[in-house]
Amino acid sequence: MSINLHDVEHVAKLARLLLTDEEKERYTDQLNAILKYADKLNELNTDDVQPTTHVLPIRNVMREDEVRPSLDREHVMKNAPEEEDGQFRVPAVLE
Repeated sequence: MSINLHDVEHVAKLARLLLTDEEKERYTDQLNAILKYADKLNELNTDDVQPTTHVLPIRNVMREDEVRPSLDREHVMKNAPEEEDGQFRVPAVLE
């Protein structure tokens, strides 16, 4: 697989980039070099390699859920600029 000048122009148009002719040539060469380097992976024998989504094992690092007492409502409502029915009263944001 290789990238040609038309491909670079097409991607630049999609990205709304204005490239000079020199930049188009340079990006074409650079992208082809990247693809050539990535193509080296096809030389590897991966018959015994299991497919993975991550290189390292992932585990949940969050704490376990546990029931704990919450803050006292009366204490919290002391900080409310306005209160209504035991809840914070805030200005309406919808018309």
